[in-house]
Amino acid sequence: MDIRKVFGANARRFRLALGLSQEAVAERMGVDRAFVSSMERGLQNATLLTLWETAQALEVRPVDLLDEKASKARS
Repeated sequence: MDIRKVFGANARRFRLALGLSQEAVAERMGVDRAFVSSMERGLQNATLLTLWETAQALEVRPVDLLDEKASKARS
């Protein structure tokens, strides 16, 4: 599976588990809502900084966003 899709699927799953909108996550990250949307759809090639900021915004460990098994089990 494409790592961008894994990252996006996990980010979406954690966001929904927290009951946050894309806009709320974007605000926490200091980015635009459209960025979060494209990230969740696997269209963004995330940098290490984006990985870190996303993990902080979603209150998870960065490695949790890259867990391929979790993204497949819950997609």
